[in-house]
Amino acid sequence: MWTLLRIELFKIFRRPRTYIPFGAIAAMILIIQLGLKFDGRSYLELMMSSLSDSFFIPYNMIMNGYLVAFVILNTLLIQVPLLVALVAGDIIAGEANMGTLRLLAIRPVSRTRLLLVKFFASVVYTVALLVWMAVLSLFLSMLLFGTNDMMIARNTVMEQIRSSDVLWRYIAAFGYATVALSTVAALAFLLSVFADNSIGPIVSTISIVIVLTILSEMRIPLYDNTVKPWLFTSHMLAWKGFFYSQSDGQGAAIPGSVENLPAILRSLGILLLYILGFVTAAIVSFKKKDILS
Repeated sequence: MWTLLRIELFKIFRRPRTYIPFGAIAAMILIIQLGLKFDGRSYLELMMSSLSDSFFIPYNMIMNGYLVAFVILNTLLIQVPLLVALVAGDIIAGEANMGTLRLLAIRPVSRTRLLLVKFFASVVYTVALLVWMAVLSLFLSMLLFGTNDMMIARNTVMEQIRSSDVLWRYIAAFGYATVALSTVAALAFLLSVFADNSIGPIVSTISIVIVLTILSEMRIPLYDNTVKPWLFTSHMLAWKGFFYSQSDGQGAAIPGSVENLPAILRSLGILLLYILGFVTAAIVSFKKKDILS
């Protein structure tokens, strides 16, 4: 199993196009960081306009690496699923396009194991992409902007998280994001089984994610309580919940607390069920498939 996984990872990372998402993420993060470095106050004034009339806001203290990383994650974790699809959508269809899928299928390895290895390779790639994103968005931001308490604006409320209580929240958020992006990878992986060219699964995955994201943002009474809670895109951004703390009697944030942890865990469970469903469907379909290429 480990030998097969290493072979799949070698095939993924030897392709030049594999590194396009890494370059795109680096470029976008650096642009956001430079923009906030030179004009971050304007962004903060816009974000906290509803509070500036009631409170004195120390903008210089608020603009630190923790807040910058939060802004970057809010901006990029919507686009990163599209980058994950570039590799996951190619992992089976790419083999069919090159004419090597039949050779893989006749090897003394079951189709189930072959599919699982390819999916795990997609997950490893997803984790590598997130680690790269974490290094640039969090640690580079901490280096450029320094660290301090983190201020989170929530409607008309400003929540302050102590600097000593922030890092574990980012670890949890990136862990959740790994599951969320693995769901997109599993969808692209499933679609890749039915195609002989990687363009189809990649475009289809991107289209499905965009359409479901739009549906997740719509507010329709009956739809909100029936369909919307079960769309995987409705749970992609639940990582934000790790930055919302419970408050004590005086309204201060309780260190180490999460406001609605059961809801986050429920969202996590739904995403895991989607991954299981997509991968199972891919294995069942692939085992029945006549490989002609």
